[in-house]
Amino acid sequence: MKSPVSRPRAAKSEVAAKHFQSLLSLETDCWDVHHAISNDNQDFVLLDVRAASLFSEGHLPEAVNFPHHRIKPETLAEYPIDTLFVVYCAGPHCNGADKAGLKLALLERPVKKMIGGVTGWLDEGFTLIEA
Repeated sequence: MKSPVSRPRAAKSEVAAKHFQSLLSLETDCWDVHHAISNDNQDFVLLDVRAASLFSEGHLPEAVNFPHHRIKPETLAEYPIDTLFVVYCAGPHCNGADKAGLKLALLERPVKKMIGGVTGWLDEGFTLIEA
């Protein structure tokens, strides 16, 4: 008798590889963001897409407060068109990062979501900065 885990057969390797490559092209995690910032290797703009009041209570180092409703061509004009944006919000229970990611993608801007958001950042043992 198969378990609920193995009952649906695992995808073929080539299907799994495409799936995981797709995820990695769309997402990054808290550890990788922290590593890039800590090692002066930040080649992206980190956008905290939460409300300004939440940002001021605590945000990731090097983050720019840019609530998703402000993402428009004119508000992005200062950034070169090939700037990679990494968006995050409160955590897995929040879809603000998804909304921001969609807006950036529709504006043909490179974007990844930092999975976990603030919750994931804190779960990793990293600290927030107060504005």
